[in-house]
Amino acid sequence: MDESDAAHQRNGPAAGARMHGLFTDADTGRLTYALTLSDSCLTVQRINSLSSSEHLDLRDCLGSRAHRGEREDQDAYLCVYFYPNRRRWMASGPVRQRDERRFRLALNTDENDEDANLREAERWARAIRHNTARRPEHTHGVLFTEVRRPCGVMVFVNPQSGRGQAMALYNGHIQRMLTEADIPHTLFITERQNHARDLVKNADLTQWDALVILSGDGLLFEVVNGLMERPDWEKAIQTPLGILPGGSGNALAASVHHYTRASPVWGEDLLTSCGFVLCKGLVSKLDLISIRLSSGARIFSFLSLAWGFVADVDIESEQFRQIGALRFILSTLLRIASLRIYQGKLAFLPAENEPESGFSTTDSRLPDHLLVPLEQPVPQDWTLVEEREFVLVLAMFQSHLGEDLLAAPDARTDDGIIHLFYVTAGISRATLLWLFRAMQSGTHLDCGCAHLVYRRAKALRLEPLSEAGVMTVDGERVDYGPIQAQVHRGAARLISA
Repeated sequence: MDESDAAHQRNGPAAGARMHGLFTDADTGRLTYALTLSDSCLTVQRINSLSSSEHLDLRDCLGSRAHRGEREDQDAYLCVYFYPNRRRWMASGPVRQRDERRFRLALNTDENDEDANLREAERWARAIRHNTARRPEHTHGVLFTEVRRPCGVMVFVNPQSGRGQAMALYNGHIQRMLTEADIPHTLFITERQNHARDLVKNADLTQWDALVILSGDGLLFEVVNGLMERPDWEKAIQTPLGILPGGSGNALAASVHHYTRASPVWGEDLLTSCGFVLCKGLVSKLDLISIRLSSGARIFSFLSLAWGFVADVDIESEQFRQIGALRFILSTLLRIASLRIYQGKLAFLPAENEPESGFSTTDSRLPDHLLVPLEQPVPQDWTLVEEREFVLVLAMFQSHLGEDLLAAPDARTDDGIIHLFYVTAGISRATLLWLFRAMQSGTHLDCGCAHLVYRRAKALRLEPLSEAGVMTVDGERVDYGPIQAQVHRGAARLISA
């Protein structure tokens, strides 16, 4: 057996699709490591060391690659990229942190086969990527599929979102993570409002396996409605959607992180978490909510519908955009100091009362069979809310209202539920402030506040009676007036976990 055959045997597959091999330290080549690859982990053992083996979980691995060294020799290098959850000083809980492992392969010195080491390193890289890509079909009771690989991803970046740092976040984090995961992508920088909406309405979506938004929730709102305006909307809306926090609110990104059941994170830690979820490429179903406005227009939502206090804070905080997420805290304090009361009518269809058939709109895009025209009374099986004076009405379709506001703790991407909250007049300013502070941990429903009501619904109607006011859908201002909505369970797809 020659040296090349011996090297292959040491680095060759063992029984049960396992691999074993000897590598050296990538920087000096002085330390020797024994690597063992199984279906679930990469084990690293330092030779001639009494220390225990280190087991690197492949569930935390984004990818692996092999390359030749810069020096004029036959050495090859194996790079493996991990993002494990680790505790960090001053952090409230574990956060994903990048951990790059580099190993040097110099087993074959045959002058007639200069590429032998590189081929061997590439074989390891392929095997690691293969084992990394293996995923269960069900997680936490949710059925997942996987984005096709190799895939092409279009990444939308709004450079004006948040404090204008979206491009820096892409250059500093996301571009590297996509490269490590071997995900080819094309960057598209939006230049105006509805730029992304216009693009996806006419784009050849066969070129892309996923559409990813690095911005606030408003840019994804554009993309969703652009997809639903296409002639082939039924196929287009099945394109997996990814979200990366680059705005001020980042509610859907916070929801995606929440669904991983990890400890709450913010800022760049949230970006890393969502980037990791994106690169893993698991896709779940996503509820869409069709919303009928007083103008007759129909739009589609994935996040929230708000009237009163929440909508006021969202829109009025725009003047403080330069301070980032702190704008919501400042605007909340200002609005509590000058609390407004709104008059209106609210009705909803309880989640357990969904009929088998009903009114069907002539719009073929997800027929609203639970709704009747706004000029008609709601059906008899709907619940009419007796109160007519409200501080706020909030319908949530995901868990988070903002990066640090866990408004609907039990919500999931495709539960088919409108999580309806409303706060009636008479609540004190101190209690309202306390509710929003409790919402940071999702404990606001445990306080027993008589003015806070939570209901689970399939459809709703809201008719403002106050002449002035603000309504928002997914944080975007919409026509003020009577409005109604219905959930369409699992109509879209979201890269989630």
